[in-house]
Amino acid sequence: MSHPLTLPAADQTRRGRGRLLTALGIVLLAGTYAALVATQPAGLVDGIGQGVALATFGAYLAAALLLLAAALPQLPPAALTLIPIALALNIVLGQFVGSVMIPLYLDSIGTVLVGFLAGRRAGAATGILGTLVWSLFNPTVLPFAAGAALVGFLAGTAARIGAVRRVYLAPVAGLVAGVLAGVVSAPVAAFVFGGTAGVGTGALVGAFRAMGDSLLGAVTKQALLSDPGDKAIVFLVVALLVYALPARLTSRFDFVRRHRVLGRRAAG
Repeated sequence: MSHPLTLPAADQTRRGRGRLLTALGIVLLAGTYAALVATQPAGLVDGIGQGVALATFGAYLAAALLLLAAALPQLPPAALTLIPIALALNIVLGQFVGSVMIPLYLDSIGTVLVGFLAGRRAGAATGILGTLVWSLFNPTVLPFAAGAALVGFLAGTAARIGAVRRVYLAPVAGLVAGVLAGVVSAPVAAFVFGGTAGVGTGALVGAFRAMGDSLLGAVTKQALLSDPGDKAIVFLVVALLVYALPARLTSRFDFVRRHRVLGRRAAG
């Protein structure tokens, strides 16, 4: 009689621990982001050898580890091998697109993939970790870790509420995620970089500035043009990719099975 009662209690404890770790991670993430926007520290993009950059890197890393620790109980071994692949996808595509005259990013495909398959916490942690790894080669991306985490969180949320069960709903969810991500990233792009973080996106900011907009206004307009379209494309591409994966692989993810992310196919 004691065994059936023990399992729910242990499960409740595990879930409570996960919620606590998630809350701590979000608070640390939001606090670091708010501090960057409020203080606009100099030397942030000169590399982690600078004190302020090192502190920012450490705070974001701690937030990522807290979120990842919260997600670990529901992550199968497949997820642990998926995250490094997701990080590589983000960095390679983001670095390429950021160097050409395209007002998009495409640097969150890996993050959205993990969010769709492993849930909100894993998606958010992947977004932060991808930014941190990328910042070792390109320090200018470090301040955008909060936005990357938000995209992963929203990808997991979209999958959880059924936006991936019908492929045509994925870009709609991406549009919504893009608007929110754009609002979050705009102050960082404006105050830290002067709105010129990317070649294509910087050109849009310059055009809006020439029309008389303030720096923040120009960057916000650029973000609300670029981010929704970018995330709609990313969410659609990743949804198609997930459906192309073998059912025996996707069904190994507890998140996919529990929330019927792929509908009936999740039980395949």
